[in-house]
Amino acid sequence: MTKTYKPLEEEEESYKLCEPIEEYRKRTIPRYRELSLFAPAKVKSSPGDIKVVELFAGVGGFRIGLERASKRYKTIWNNQWEPSTKRQDASIIYCHRFGVEGHSNEDIATVPTCEIPECNLLVGGFPCQDYSVATTLKRSGGIEGKKGVLWWQIYRILKEYKNKPDYLFFENVDRLLKSPAKQRGRDFAIILASLSDLGYAVEWRVINAADYGMPQRRRRTYILGYLKDSKIYNKIANPLEWILSVGTEAKAFPVKTDAGAKPAQFDINGSILDVSDGFNNGKSLSPFENAGIMIDRKVTTIDTEPDYHGAVLTLGDILIDENEVPKEFFISEEELPKWEYLKGSKSEKRVNKTTGYEYNYTEGSMAFPDYLDRPSRTIITGEGGGSPSRFKHVVCTPSGRYRRLTPMELERLNMFPDNHTLGASDLRRAFLMGNALVTGVVERIGVELIAEAEGGNGN
Repeated sequence: MTKTYKPLEEEEESYKLCEPIEEYRKRTIPRYRELSLFAPAKVKSSPGDIKVVELFAGVGGFRIGLERASKRYKTIWNNQWEPSTKRQDASIIYCHRFGVEGHSNEDIATVPTCEIPECNLLVGGFPCQDYSVATTLKRSGGIEGKKGVLWWQIYRILKEYKNKPDYLFFENVDRLLKSPAKQRGRDFAIILASLSDLGYAVEWRVINAADYGMPQRRRRTYILGYLKDSKIYNKIANPLEWILSVGTEAKAFPVKTDAGAKPAQFDINGSILDVSDGFNNGKSLSPFENAGIMIDRKVTTIDTEPDYHGAVLTLGDILIDENEVPKEFFISEEELPKWEYLKGSKSEKRVNKTTGYEYNYTEGSMAFPDYLDRPSRTIITGEGGGSPSRFKHVVCTPSGRYRRLTPMELERLNMFPDNHTLGASDLRRAFLMGNALVTGVVERIGVELIAEAEGGNGN
């Protein structure tokens, strides 16, 4: 069915499509189950489909990437909840693009595992937070992390599933491997140890999308988990060989290493609480390199470099014609000096407004305007709005005028369909893209994942 995308305010029926979700959320915050109020139909799947549950779904980046990779990926349930905001823009957009079937707009911490359908693949871009363990719940044998940390909701769901998914696919920021600053690598060690205890082997790779031809420099950690006795788990014979050449991520994103480079190997020992309290204490560097695999808590990790020689998309390639750019995105001559100052180098005295302390402030210059012949800088959540900023992208048009990027161009940098977020405000659309992932990375991993799991190209 062909879809036409209009602003949600203009397309009233599509907007109302998600109003029941908002009403349902409000009425079930105290956990009263009124299933007749809003009970979306279950998504149908066929034998051979890879049934996907998508957590922290945002506007559907994982879904877009996987469904581009193969029609056999079928998202049967998804959850998107933004705390402390009245209008659930990401949830509304997700439903507007994909429908309400199988969608949940509730705080995942309030959703019982029995209401989440079992799946073959669990995916999600969970937030980067402090994953330290607050206490061990001796009565239940469970684990409680710091309040509000969403990783432990993933752990809870996997632990309570009667039949665990064969595969996991998560995304997080690259600093996950090195956090927190006072105990480098502890957070990632907690994640690896907890997944190992649940029966998973885990591989990871830090991938900069631009290193593989994509139009944005965006470094993220991509994590794949394989349940014991799953088809992929049983293929892992040599950990180092898996990392460098024969594994899922190695096939999706080829790498090389420096001559003579050797992997580090170590065990993650003790209970999850022990890992939280003691892993890598007193050391200044994380033991985790940018690629690695863990099997039965035994870690093999090595530093790798991209090995890509294909086509490259640049910032200039994704720009729309300047005649199609709304006037509010152009920078006036009066405002231009403010932008030039913020983008330029500085060495000046500043005063702390709270303490009155005077200090020397220095910072280097940034490209102004942004280069068009290379991939863009990383999109941030504060990309929207007309106020001058050091970090917002600015391009120079063929006519010589300076302008900010439009929401559709931001979508293109994350390899989303044009106007995927249409309906939210321009400011909010930029925020949503600042939080999104590059769908092309998910697509390429999705192609190799289904090929490893099922054989063939999966299409």
